[in-house]
Amino acid sequence: MCGIAMVRLLKPLEYYKEKYGTAFYGVNKMYLLMEKQHNRGQDGAGFASIKFNVNPGSRYISRIRSNKQQPIQHIFKKINQRISETVEANPEKKDDVAWLEENTPFIGNLFLGHARYGTFGGNSIENVHPFLRQSNWRHKNLIVAGNFNMTNSKQLLDELIELGQHPKESTDTVTVMEKIGHFLDDQVESIYQDIKADYTKKEASPVIAEKVDIVRILKRATRSFDGGYALAGLLGHGDAFVMRDPAGIRPAFYYKDDEVLVVASERPVIQTAFNLKMEKVKELEPGHAIIAKKNGKVSVEKILEPLEKKACSFERIYFSRGGDADIYQERKDLGVRVFPQIIESIDGDIENTVFSYIPNTAETSYYGMCEAAEDFLNTQKTEKILAGGKNLSAQEVSDILSIRPRFEKLAIKDAKLRTFITSDDSRDDLVAHVYDVTYGVVKKDDNIVIIDDSIVRGTTLKKSIIKILDRTEPKKIVVVSSAPQIRYPDCYGIDMAKLGDFIAFRAAIELLKETGQYQIVTDVYNKCIKQRSTQDSGIKNFVKEIYKPFTPEQISAKISEMLKTSEINADVQIIFQRIEGLHAACPNHKGDWYFTGDYPTDGGKRVVNEAFINFYEGNNKRAY
Repeated sequence: MCGIAMVRLLKPLEYYKEKYGTAFYGVNKMYLLMEKQHNRGQDGAGFASIKFNVNPGSRYISRIRSNKQQPIQHIFKKINQRISETVEANPEKKDDVAWLEENTPFIGNLFLGHARYGTFGGNSIENVHPFLRQSNWRHKNLIVAGNFNMTNSKQLLDELIELGQHPKESTDTVTVMEKIGHFLDDQVESIYQDIKADYTKKEASPVIAEKVDIVRILKRATRSFDGGYALAGLLGHGDAFVMRDPAGIRPAFYYKDDEVLVVASERPVIQTAFNLKMEKVKELEPGHAIIAKKNGKVSVEKILEPLEKKACSFERIYFSRGGDADIYQERKDLGVRVFPQIIESIDGDIENTVFSYIPNTAETSYYGMCEAAEDFLNTQKTEKILAGGKNLSAQEVSDILSIRPRFEKLAIKDAKLRTFITSDDSRDDLVAHVYDVTYGVVKKDDNIVIIDDSIVRGTTLKKSIIKILDRTEPKKIVVVSSAPQIRYPDCYGIDMAKLGDFIAFRAAIELLKETGQYQIVTDVYNKCIKQRSTQDSGIKNFVKEIYKPFTPEQISAKISEMLKTSEINADVQIIFQRIEGLHAACPNHKGDWYFTGDYPTDGGKRVVNEAFINFYEGNNKRAY
């Protein structure tokens, strides 16, 4: 779930120097756009720029990447050092924009940045975007960065091999870049053959650059892509594009005025960096690309026929910044909609219940839960006062009105450890002491209701949170997930790839054993094996049959049992959002495959079946 940022300056650099007092306007805006998206990826960061108006022999592409701690800050520290060294060595040129453009790295007209969230492929510098495909012809240079995973990387690689290529890597990023690069090369050659009779080779280069048809290149390159993607690319001569997948799985937003075109993964990032109202920032439609030609023409073009929109709901629940106006309301609504299950779990006893949240992404859904608790209590107060009528004294009315829900900060996150994301080998070692608790707030035999954004593996709950909460001696601990049960792997960019990791899946398997229905597991395995030779379009998700015998409540009860260890004294209950509640709270983001198994692409269904085969055969590897 990476983050991308692209800026195209639509005026000469002198304009920004005159209006904003700096020739580094583009670099400064890119820093803001990337730093505001650090939530989307902390495993690496990269930045590339292209200069338009430099002479042959001068560097016109600059690129820097980092996989250090705080990689965004690291790359911009290096960029600032390079710029400062050049300016300090030539102080008389600090206001000479033409000279700065020619001689100072990273000052340019077109910029692309990337914040990396590694799902697989390692965290080496070679895996950090942007990727660069180099050539001595400007129009054949290609820079690519994206927020994507392809489910059919092997198919795409095989297609390149059939073309006679020998790709240096099999990662989906390199494969995607080479697919686009192949059709770019093919088009450049075709254009040259058409015009070579009228131009010298030197004269032909700018003509080719002007005639490059990005729409045609993208249509040819992406027609067999299966995955979720927001894919950005720069051509060395100055054209640029950002394309979104046909199901709209991965997000992309843009803003354009007469000074700048900006594209990013999140809307509030653009709003903050450019001080804009929400309605000024547009969503890039699924299957479309926003294209900026070097001549300044910007257009939005349909590349692939849009599918039913299945925008990722996890963006709303967890990944995207909560400062987006719609996301903030949606997360609050998730807290409201799960409240009826909460009140049932505590038998309506709000007075003896402490409400809290697990830091930090659950904070907004916690506010929604709090509002629902207050509304519930207000209804109770009203009923008591109406029932008492004139028989109530002023003091009794005052006593009723003084009852409030108990909202407290119980869980404290001591260490900045991303247990949701961190590498598989080290996860268990890190979680035991991630959280601490506020003492003196919970009375003995109180209920604790604590909300989290989602529950994936249950590792942190079992090994840290429930244990630390139990030290306060509550009667019952109710852990609430603002998201439904995560039952199926993601293959479009979230680090949730192995079925055996999911507490909901493990609970279903245990229930099948306990109820004498384990034969279903073998039957599903055989069906998945049989489907390996089936075309993607004919594949079914047979893993749904693992869950079919049980209600969500039965699975939740089993999860509760599995997460309560022998040393825990309190009763433990795990509550999950219902699918209907999710859809009502996030009506425009119906991508819910990790909850329902309804994958938006054919490749997703193949991946889930392969994930089950891996589970059954004991292979601890990803299915894509």
